[in-house]
Amino acid sequence: MRFSYRVLALAATAALVAACGVLPASPSPLPSDYVPATPSEVAAPQGNLSPDGFSAAQRMTVRVRNVGCDSPNTGTAFVIKTGTGFAVDAHTLVTNRHVIEGSKELQVTTYDGRTIAVTAASATAVADLAIITTEQSIGGFAVLAQSDPVEGDAITVIGYPLGGKPTTVTGVVLGSVADPLGASLGTVMVTTAPVEPGSSGSPVLNEKGEVVGVIYAKNESNQSFMVPVSLLRTLIAEDQLLVPQANNCGKA
Repeated sequence: MRFSYRVLALAATAALVAACGVLPASPSPLPSDYVPATPSEVAAPQGNLSPDGFSAAQRMTVRVRNVGCDSPNTGTAFVIKTGTGFAVDAHTLVTNRHVIEGSKELQVTTYDGRTIAVTAASATAVADLAIITTEQSIGGFAVLAQSDPVEGDAITVIGYPLGGKPTTVTGVVLGSVADPLGASLGTVMVTTAPVEPGSSGSPVLNEKGEVVGVIYAKNESNQSFMVPVSLLRTLIAEDQLLVPQANNCGKA
């Protein structure tokens, strides 16, 4: 298996000059319609979800918007990152650690435009994963697969690239490698699914609609990297590995 060693994390970032005491306005509501990246792919027999599977996937997947400061000590400018997350139960979301790092405020929005209040966020030091706790239910949540995918398995990724509409892309699993970013304990998996900034934290689904991994990076060859579901399960079960994330902007 060949892949480039130039690997990039996938949170979409923008800086806005402002005093960190006043947050910029929330983004406009998301559209209520759901548009896959390539509509013709929905009917493809291999590597895609059923219509019911797509419906369940959009209900469980959210856009995560992180409003933070470029410097926690000076608070001179806002840095806004967008990523993706997905629910694993009524009040628990999974995303990437780099999506929530440096936050003053986390904003979670569902595919149909609802804003869900965040009550807490925790990250882990042994993988690029984080947990967000919400005040109310997202309305749907994922089923985690019992085992990791294997080379050649067809997958679907649903996320919010560039902070826009929920979008699906498909691909296959290429195999396992040592984490090229050094952000994970053990190995990660490489896929052919093309992803973009903002796709960080996207769930990777098998043909049954079960989550088999979490997208966190891509390389120059448009291959994507995911944390496998086995590691995700371990981190959820052993919550002592999660470290609470505080408000990281120094000025009110």
